[in-house]
Amino acid sequence: MDEYRKSVEEGIVESYRQDEDMMILVFAQWCVNEGLSPEELYMQAYPQQQSNERLQRVLELTVPKEEAGPIPDDTVLGVLSMFGNEDLAFVVSDAIANRPGKK
Repeated sequence: MDEYRKSVEEGIVESYRQDEDMMILVFAQWCVNEGLSPEELYMQAYPQQQSNERLQRVLELTVPKEEAGPIPDDTVLGVLSMFGNEDLAFVVSDAIANRPGKK
């Protein structure tokens, strides 16, 4: 039974990790689409962290804005909030509010 429990726990952790990577990808691709640096926004939200290895890994999966589908602001904010990234959601909200041409 312990082997089964361990297997289930490992599966749950891996599933959460994959979902979290998807959240990071949504954030990173939204930044690319908006002409923003994912690393800079991340550092604004979490200045105490040197860098985020997972963000660096996921950045390799982003595509140029021209090749990407649109990501609505509400989607990126919702995904960040769902994973408890309130600080990053705040920085993203600020970037949205301060877009050029936005009043």
